[in-house]
Amino acid sequence: MSIKALKGFKDILPDEVGLWQMIEGKARDIFQRYGFEEIKVPILEKTELFVRTIGESTDIVEKEMYTFADRNGASITMRPEGTASVIRSYIENGLYVRGSVQRLYTIGPMFRHERPQKGRLRQFHQMSVEVLGSEQAMLDAEVMAMAWLLLQEIGLKASLEINSLGCPACRPSYKEALQSFVKERIAYLCEDCKRRSDANPLRVLDCKSDNCQDQYTSAPSIIEHLCEDCSQHFAAAKQGLDLLGVPYSVNPSMVRGLDYYTRTAFELITTELGAQGAIGAGGRYDGLVKQLGGPDVPGIGFAMGIERLVMLLGQKEKRASKTGLDLFLVTPGEAAYEKGFQLLQTLRILGVRAMTDHEGRSMKNQMKQANKQQARFVLILGDNELESRVVVLKDMLSGEQETVALSMDFENWAAAIKEKII
Repeated sequence: MSIKALKGFKDILPDEVGLWQMIEGKARDIFQRYGFEEIKVPILEKTELFVRTIGESTDIVEKEMYTFADRNGASITMRPEGTASVIRSYIENGLYVRGSVQRLYTIGPMFRHERPQKGRLRQFHQMSVEVLGSEQAMLDAEVMAMAWLLLQEIGLKASLEINSLGCPACRPSYKEALQSFVKERIAYLCEDCKRRSDANPLRVLDCKSDNCQDQYTSAPSIIEHLCEDCSQHFAAAKQGLDLLGVPYSVNPSMVRGLDYYTRTAFELITTELGAQGAIGAGGRYDGLVKQLGGPDVPGIGFAMGIERLVMLLGQKEKRASKTGLDLFLVTPGEAAYEKGFQLLQTLRILGVRAMTDHEGRSMKNQMKQANKQQARFVLILGDNELESRVVVLKDMLSGEQETVALSMDFENWAAAIKEKII
């Protein structure tokens, strides 16, 4: 009996990797344009980190985390999101002493034990972006604009929805109004919402039950309860988006699924999968660093799921994502194969993506291999060409070919070939 992958865990095959590389490469390029630096954090963390940051009453902590005891009995969790780990590292390694504002991002796998579905697996990959050390609303606009630009440059369309979740000064009045609203409908709600209605009523708005969401359509809006400071901050964030030319809409019913969010919250929504779905989301979390024992510095960030981006691009463009070769070297004949083996290494040293056949196949079969590998060019070096000291360079798109003299100076000859094909 063969062993198969765990449910909700997926192999990323060579034909898919090209899109992954494009998305991650574009993300790194754009993040660096905005002054961000990459940080790599562990997959395993102490469970307490996520309980304290995400919140005990969230679905993630209550139902979805992969948690186990290590040999010493300590509770360990496979990270379900990236922000908590980045902030833990920020505090533990004293990154705040490097400068008043730190711009960090991490890309990697996350783990949640939820029902696998299209675009959402139990092991999934996220880009997590964090700015620590500034409370300026214009920074909120800049972070949202960066997320918007990333989607634009990889070829996806999404609508930006924003909201303000208030702060510890104004949220209590909203919490009281929401609790009163929920109590009037408590008999129609699911058991999770009934339980959370007292401990953390904002969590009920994030419920996945359609029946519960129908009850919340007329729920009070947190925007109506914002204090003056939060109102001004939200207005400034919207002004910043206007200045940057980023279209948005205000969604007063939006909440985030994690307890640490304050003030600005946002989601990037797509309808290209046939139904609305968030492909990126984030917000401000001004008290989180202090909550974890660090300095009292504000923060804002967002996350994007790479699987969903890959799925959208693959569906939208119907394209093969495999990265083809620059060149395939066809070498019919034993002497030509030996010389080609040397030439190929020289080409690779110069940065050319190249392969050859090592199985002694016929020229016809080697050409089939070149097509299978999506080679842009084929270089033909047979025993006859070797004797005449020439090679044939064929453009696989146009079908045109030319004869190129074979020089004894491998490096200069390889450089000349590279100039023709790249």
